[in-house]
Amino acid sequence: MTATLGTASLGLALALAVTGLLAPLLARRWAVSLGRAVLAGQVVLVTAASGLLINALVTGDFSLKYVAHNSSLSTPLYYRVTGLWAALEGSLLLWEWMLVGFAGLVAWQHRRRDAELMPWVLGVFSAVSTFFLIVLVWAGNPFERVWPVPPDGRGLNPLLEDADMFTHPPLLYAGFVALTIPYAFAIAALITGRLDAGWTTTTRKWTLSGWLFLTLGNLFGGWWSYHVLGWGGYWAWDPVENASFLPWLPATAFLHSIQIQERRGMLKVWNLSLVIVTFALTIFGTFLTRSGVLSSVHAFASGPVGALFLGFLALVLLGSFSLVVLRADRLRSQPELDSMVSRETTFVLTNVVLAAVTFTVLLGTIFPLVAEALSGVKLSVGAPYFSRVTVPLFLALLLLMAVGPLIAWRKASLDNLRRNFLWPASLAAAVVAVLAALGLRDSWPLLAFALAAFVVFTIVLDTWRAARARRTIAGQRLPAALATLLGRNQRRYGGFVVHLGVVLIVIGVTGSMNFSEERTATVAQGESIALGRFALRFEGLRTTEQPSHARVEARFRVTNDGHDLGLLSPALKYFPTQQSPLGRAVLRMGWKDDLYVILSGLSPLREGQATVKVMVRPLIGWIWIGGLVMVLGTLLALWPLRSGRAEA
Repeated sequence: MTATLGTASLGLALALAVTGLLAPLLARRWAVSLGRAVLAGQVVLVTAASGLLINALVTGDFSLKYVAHNSSLSTPLYYRVTGLWAALEGSLLLWEWMLVGFAGLVAWQHRRRDAELMPWVLGVFSAVSTFFLIVLVWAGNPFERVWPVPPDGRGLNPLLEDADMFTHPPLLYAGFVALTIPYAFAIAALITGRLDAGWTTTTRKWTLSGWLFLTLGNLFGGWWSYHVLGWGGYWAWDPVENASFLPWLPATAFLHSIQIQERRGMLKVWNLSLVIVTFALTIFGTFLTRSGVLSSVHAFASGPVGALFLGFLALVLLGSFSLVVLRADRLRSQPELDSMVSRETTFVLTNVVLAAVTFTVLLGTIFPLVAEALSGVKLSVGAPYFSRVTVPLFLALLLLMAVGPLIAWRKASLDNLRRNFLWPASLAAAVVAVLAALGLRDSWPLLAFALAAFVVFTIVLDTWRAARARRTIAGQRLPAALATLLGRNQRRYGGFVVHLGVVLIVIGVTGSMNFSEERTATVAQGESIALGRFALRFEGLRTTEQPSHARVEARFRVTNDGHDLGLLSPALKYFPTQQSPLGRAVLRMGWKDDLYVILSGLSPLREGQATVKVMVRPLIGWIWIGGLVMVLGTLLALWPLRSGRAEA
């Protein structure tokens, strides 16, 4: 019954999506009403299908192939729910569920405005929904039956049995799906010829919302990699990691360049192109993850959907840029840069650098696939390539981050440059001198810390001057003046907070990349291993039985310069479905550094011995703090503290 109802729900939703796709062409007078009606039907039907699959996962209905492969009687209840997005078919259903949900939210919020755009906006949503429903019905049906019905299922991939399964994948999917909204408005603007600032004003906050979800998704993904995979890192430039990062880059570029279009009417073609490329990269990332062309801990098993996604990606790019070419006459006339020393120029340079990073990451991601397709030889592009090429580009972005918000529009005078940047540059130079005196000699870390300090000092100086002026004019105390500034210009000061978060992430990445220490040793009970300011004394092994696996823990008493810090117990987990044990690293987090302990193995020669890898990761905790600050800044820019439009 579940299989029949689920498949029928998806089939009916597909019929409604096709109707919504054709509505702007066949029923122009009633296109919006019809589009909303069929969208409401899709929301109901896809929600019903999702509920049926969740119920099957929770109750253990192993007559469904998807449930048999992604749940089991021993799987805890909360992980059974996450089985909805644990594999190919369920993740596509979640994607479609989010898509119609976001589309419904857009239809409701814009029910009294954007009358000319809305028929085509809803039509684009229906077109994307049609594609995903075709994939679900014919190529990746989560309600496919299995016979004979097994008495138990295989359960989740053990690496997915983590609390981040509730956050990382749904947040990434929400980011991908939310970025469909600016794409829908951009295509609607191209079709109708309404290419003024209206569509950009409408979609800016939607883009920022999608950017926020992607930011959170990537942060939780880095945290999952750090504390679950047990290798001590947070970003390996894995192709599927890159697939989630790639749309974030042009979305970031768009959020900066759209300010130039709103203020000066420039970069119309560029902004449309950024929106199209951002959406296309969400589809490309889905293709990489679900086509089976990659071997990755993050990738789903191969299936028949890869060719469909590749075809849809080609259709999106060809159709979208064809519309840009057809509307070239309406996009041609626009102002030019008044000076190379201006805020417009820094924003353009920011876009150029972000485009270079996007191309670099995309090239490194697809080059092994192209090389294997052409020559049959398997190649790999690892972290050294990405680090070598992207680090200078990211440092250039850090410099532009400091200059862009403070330099004058149109043309900056020498007095403007001196007033805004002399003190921050001097203080940043002083930071470099202090670090050099403390023994830091490596050029790249020195440059990173100097630019980070430059960003902080420019933000503090500008905010202090604005608050002082407000206090002089209105007689407000400093906290009230800061609150007034935020309320009157959320975009600017929310952006400043985001930039501070980026600075903290840069500090964490620089410290962990350049100053980490590690040591591997085999120890017997009572022996110790020392690294940096930490000493770990091995106190023995302990075996426990968990619902889905056996667990062997190695207990280490940790001290810091003689001060007892408690026990750390890295473990090996033995799953019946896995030939080799899975490691579970443990860590002790701190403001200054993290102590990271990995149980590498048990000695086969002497009972009670353990091989352990100990790592000290300086400043790495600031990555997660910086991520939280970025989220706070984005929420400040989004939250409706007051009505009216803020200036950039």
